[in-house]
Parts: sequence; structure tokens; C-alpha cells
Amino acid sequence: MKRKLFAGLLTSAMMISALTGCGNSEAPAETTKGSEAATSAASGQEQETTKDGAESPKGDSVVTAPTDLTFIFADGDEGMKVAMNEIVNRFNEANPDITVTIEPGNGGAYSEFLKTKDSVGEFPDIMEMRDTAMYVRAEKLEPLSEEIKSLFLTTMEFNGNVYTAPLGGENTNGIIYNKTYFDENGFTEPTTYEEFIALCQAVADKGDMAPLVVGGQDIWHMGFWYHKAYNDQVLSQDGDFIKHCYEGTKDFSDPAIKATFEEMKEIMQYAQDGWTSTPDAQITTFLVSDMAAMMYSGTHMFSQISQADPNFEMGWFPVPSPDGKTRLVGGAGVGGLAISAEAAKDPNKKAAGEAFIKFFFQPENYKIYCEKLSAIPTTVEQPQLDVLPVFQEVIDATVATDDLAPMWNGRVGENELPPDFRNFTYKTLVEVLQGTREIDSACEEMNKTWKTAMENFNPVTGKGIQ
Repeated sequence: MKRKLFAGLLTSAMMISALTGCGNSEAPAETTKGSEAATSAASGQEQETTKDGAESPKGDSVVTAPTDLTFIFADGDEGMKVAMNEIVNRFNEANPDITVTIEPGNGGAYSEFLKTKDSVGEFPDIMEMRDTAMYVRAEKLEPLSEEIKSLFLTTMEFNGNVYTAPLGGENTNGIIYNKTYFDENGFTEPTTYEEFIALCQAVADKGDMAPLVVGGQDIWHMGFWYHKAYNDQVLSQDGDFIKHCYEGTKDFSDPAIKATFEEMKEIMQYAQDGWTSTPDAQITTFLVSDMAAMMYSGTHMFSQISQADPNFEMGWFPVPSPDGKTRLVGGAGVGGLAISAEAAKDPNKKAAGEAFIKFFFQPENYKIYCEKLSAIPTTVEQPQLDVLPVFQEVIDATVATDDLAPMWNGRVGENELPPDFRNFTYKTLVEVLQGTREIDSACEEMNKTWKTAMENFNPVTGKGIQ
């Protein structure tokens, strides 16, 4: 059902006119007030004029007293800062009795930052939530109302409740390539996995740049490629593989896991020299500086590439699976905007938090976020986006794909990974790709680590689940 609903969203998105630029504005101060025109457009409410000539919303306020809310989000991306600051400013301007204050995350490791805030008693009232399962189990989050849930085409349930308002469709990965280079050399977009490998070999044979750039210094970057191979080899055969590992009916010596490593080895032979010491932040430079022909990443890279070189002509295509099908990351994930359970104990804070989330996803406000982050909208009421043509290609591909689902580490319930197992897998993968560990040895180590991990965390039996 979720697959059909998301396809409906994307079909609507295909009707959006694709332009070549994204909205641009400088990031205003976190809690300053904006212009009256912006206030009127953003509030979506009738206005009445006060004694001093300023406009304020008609009707009863959602709060009974002035209310302050703290808001935290992952602010490492400049586009994220701009979008969040503008929407917060619009909300504050439209709601004079509520003040949302952004607490900067300083661009560091967001998960650790949020844990630190929690440990010192400064957990925010509303936040961008990523580690949803952990905070739900700790009873830190408030279930969202039916009214908020109804704003979205798809949501991710956790034990029957929805705790997050999905900011965008799961980041769809694909090959972003140098279109000028392709055109000059007669290279075309592959339609099969075999054609993709042949394309990589053709670029390698030409010898003027690396076929692929990989930011392997950042371990999470390896997850893009790993999920692609894991999706091809494991999930295509058994969507509940992780559940079966918890049950003990399967393990990581399975031939499908070995095939995942083999596919990764075939692909990664075409990565640039020194890929393990290249951070994700540098892969854009490789692409726009003619050091690599292709990168495999998400739609968030479109704006970064355009900013790095406005004249760079990029193309995009999905990498088909070896079995001839196309499987893409997409749909609403478990992350998104959330309200803390502590804040929800205060009726005013709960009402204000819900009002902020509803305001955020109003089309004229949500448009800002989607354009700045190249995010596929998740809402029933669609914002009218001005997007890059290449982004429209992604939307088209997600409509036509054979499978659209979250990444292997983005699933909840009986297919949720134990803490830290994802990163252990990626580190083991790098060892295999570097030739310091054989595949059989890697599978053996994964089984040992899994056995230890599931002694403390097993959602099938309930062990370790609070």
C-alpha cells in the first residue's frame, strides 16, 4: 500500500515544471521577524490590523499563554540551515505568541550532539529525529496526532504509532555523471548492470580520469554502495533476511551475503586511487574538476555540484541490478520532525509543536525545504517546486522502478539492525575491498559480531527492547 501511495506522490511530482535553478535566499537570524508580506503569505490565515498597523492572525491562538519552543536539526548542510531558518522565521512572524528558537548543532556529529543535549537535561522540544527507534524506546518522543499523520502520503509506524513527520522521501541514490564528458566520448547511460560495468571499463581504458569517485574515508558513505549490492543480492530474495537472522534460521555466511561482497568488489575496482582516504566532502571536487566521470550518491548532491560549478552539466541514471530489475532507495523513512514527550506534557508546548509541524508542511513553506535540499515531497498537498531537470529524472525513475524502499539500516521492527552493526559491516566491507580480509573471513566475523549484538538487542524475541 505504501508503495502505491508513494507512486501517487511521484506521479503528481512529474507534473511540476522543471526549471534550471533553485530558490536562493540568505539565511536570516534564527528568531528575528521577517517582512509583513512574507508573514501574510506564509501564515495561510486571514489577517486583521492591530492598533499599531501590524497584522496578526484572526481567531483563537493554539496556546493560552506565550510559549517558547527549542528546535534542533542537523545543521551541517548550508541548504538545511537556510531552509530551516527561513521557515522558523515565518512561523514566528505568523504566530506572535509562540517563539521557536533554533539551537545550533555546530555542524558536528548530529546523533552525538542530540545524545549530549539529552544527557545534560537539554533535550529539545521539537527536533529533526534520526535515531527514532532508540528515542521511542527511551520514551522520549510523543506520538503524532491523526491530523498531522493525514498530511502525508506515507508514514513509518513504530509499534502502531507514528512519531516523525517525514521531511522528504528517502534519499534516492544513483549515478551522477559528467554529461559533457559522456557526450564528447560517445558514452551513453547504461540500461543493464552489464552495460554499467562495461561503461566503467571504457572510462578506465580511456585513462584520463577515474570512472568512479568514492568518499570512503567517511564510513557512512560506503553505505550507499553497500545497500545497492545488498538490495540486489539479499533483499531481492528475502526482504526479511535480518528478521531471519534474529530467529537463527539464516546467518551472514549465506550465499547472498557473499554475492553482495562479490558485487562490491567488481564495482569498486573502478574507484579512484586513494578512495579510502577521500572524505565525502571532496567527491564533488573530483567530479567538477574532471578527476572522475561518475559518483554514486543521493539527490542532496545536486545543489552542491551546482554551487561548486554552476556551468557543470550533470546527468543521472539508476544502476540496474544484475537480474535486470531496478531497485531504488525511496519512500518515507522513520526519521523526520518530532515532538519530545516531555514538551508534550505541557498542553501549550504540545499545541505549539503540532502547529509548527503543520505550518512547516504547508506547501508554500515546505517548498523552501524541498528546493534547498533537493527533497522529494512526502505530503498529500504538493508544493509547486522549481527543480533542476536532473532532479525530475530521479522522480521519473522512482515512479518506474521495480522496488522502492528505505535502506537496509533504515528499517524498524523485526528488521531493525542492532546498534553499531551497520558501521561494523561497512568497516568489514572496506577490509574486503582493500584485500586485507577474505570474504569467508568477513562473513565469519559478521556472524560473531551479530551473535554478540543480538544477545543485547533482538526485536523478534523482545530481548533488549524497552
